[in-house]
This record gives sequence, structure tokens and C-alpha cells, in this order.
Amino acid sequence: MTTLADVARVAGVAASTVSHVINGTRFVSDETREAVLRAISETGYTPNTLARSLARSGVSTGTVGIALSAASNPYFMNLIHAVEGELTALGKMVFLADTREVAARELDVVRSLHQRRVDGIILAPSGGSREHALHYLMQNKVPTVLVDRCVAPEFTQIGVENTLAIHQLVDHLAGLGHHHIGMIGGQAGIATTIERVTAYKRALALHKHPFDPSFLLTSSESVAEARDGLSKMLRLRKRPTAIIAGNNQSMIGIMQALYHHNVKVPEEMAVVGFDDFEWADCFHPRLTVIAQPFERIARIAVQLLVKTMDNHMPKPRTIRLKPTLIIRDSCGSTLARTRTARLSHAS
Repeated sequence: MTTLADVARVAGVAASTVSHVINGTRFVSDETREAVLRAISETGYTPNTLARSLARSGVSTGTVGIALSAASNPYFMNLIHAVEGELTALGKMVFLADTREVAARELDVVRSLHQRRVDGIILAPSGGSREHALHYLMQNKVPTVLVDRCVAPEFTQIGVENTLAIHQLVDHLAGLGHHHIGMIGGQAGIATTIERVTAYKRALALHKHPFDPSFLLTSSESVAEARDGLSKMLRLRKRPTAIIAGNNQSMIGIMQALYHHNVKVPEEMAVVGFDDFEWADCFHPRLTVIAQPFERIARIAVQLLVKTMDNHMPKPRTIRLKPTLIIRDSCGSTLARTRTARLSHAS
């Protein structure tokens, strides 16, 4: 573990100077102060005087940190609300921090929460977590539960069965007669994106449907990228007849592109995707989506974190919950039933 002496060596100052900067016990020039703060950031040093006193007394701060990309992922807003509700019921105060899906910021967030002596952290890890935030959490033995992205079996973690979810979507579209199915994935490097894209390719193979690389956008960082990605597919000579959205942002981008290109849903393009949300049932047509059990994920995550904080968790666990396919109108099921009824009536 990084020590105060390590910081002093990197900053080129005496250990006492580092102590004065941290505790504000004596005047230190701005230049020296900046050098010390820079060294603290570079080394990942965490002042541990309070930590030692709390450890000796067994005192809990009654606080829990939640670190995830709240602003960029609508699904996480539901998860945050559910987690906060569970923690409040236990009398815990919550510190919420947005990682913005940036590994360096995520490390700063985790370090800051740790320095504020939270009893534990619930984290949705970014693509670079293993070398940064997860390494820090493991090194400092911070009680942690990972949610949504199950990337590190050495931590307790909980998420949805992404492979099962994508197979449900592809199976449903194939059952409606679609052979050319495209996908707009989520952010590159994120565990859920990797799992869903891999499952998409495997599901097509199981149905003996062709995989066309031009039908797949593996990284969609924003609504605009998802919109532009589908617009490019729509200009192909042979375009997909159905499209899967890897997350909420991709779904919004897809619907924007289809509206812009005057493509009728589901008559000309079937649409399905992750996740369910309050207004999915208000779109025209209503959206067919995979719903993740966020309330159950939140409840189990909090229960496991409490056990971890109390040292009652014998070993890390990875839990995968089953998703639910909610069939509405955007996939073409209603249209298919109507056509079948017309044929039956005609015969």
C-alpha cells in the first residue's frame, strides 16, 4: 500500500511537508502544495489516520457510495432509485457519483468515496476498471459489490443474463420470419456491450442466419452515433429487416433514424432492444424490449454489500438474474397476427 513516505519521495519534499499539506497544519507554498497533491494523485495515496481510528473503534460511518454513469444511461437512474431506497430503509446515507464511463474519473470517484470513509461501494465498472478502480478497491480492501457489469469474479457482483436476453430477442424476430437482423451495440469496451454483441452473433448462427458485418455497429457512445449508424445501414442496397438496440441510447437513436428516413415500424423495420422504461409503452408503435429486474438487482446488491461490510460474506459471488421479454408492437407481432387472421379468414 502506498505510504506518506512514497508521496514525499515522488513530490521531492519531506514527509512532514506532505503531512502539513494533508492536515493544513502549517503554511506551504502553492508550488509545493501542487507538487504534493500531484504526487498523491499519481501514487493513489489515501490518508488513513481516520481509517485506523475507525478500524480500532469498529465505528461505522453509516454511508455507502454509489458510482456509475448516471447521466449517460437511463437504466441506471432506475437502478439508483431502487438502491437508494433499499439503503435508506437500512438507515444508510448515500453518496452518489457519476463516473461518466471514464476509467480515470472512475478511479478518482472511488478514491474520493474511500477517503470519505464510506462503509462500502456499489459500482457499475467502466471498460478500464480492472487496471484502475477495481485494483484500488482490491488493494485497499474496500467492501464492494459490482452491478450490471460482471467483470471481476474476485468481487461479489450481480447482473442480468445478457446472453439469454439477446437469444430471446433474436429467437422472437426469427420466429416472425426475419433472416436479416442488425444490431446497434452500446459503448465499446463495456462488459454488457461485449456480452450482447457476442450473443447476437451466436444467436444468428444457431438460426443459420447470415451474419453481415455491415448490419452491426459494435460501439455506440451516444444517441447521435446510434442514429448515424442505422442511417448508414438504411442506405445499403440490402438492408436489415429488423434491428436490435443494445441499450436505451441506441433505441432512441434508432427511432430517430427511422423517423428521418421515413421507415415505417414495424411494417418496414422491426425494432426490439434493451431496456424497458416508463415511456416505452408510450412510443408509437409501443416498443418491444428486454426488461431487467432492476428492483431485484438493487435489493440483492444491497443485501450482499451489507454482508460484505459486516464480514459475513464467505467468498465473492456472481449472480445472474433472468430478463423478461416484453412483447409490444414495434417487433411486428401485432402485424403478424393480423396477417394470419386475414389469411385464415380468406381461406
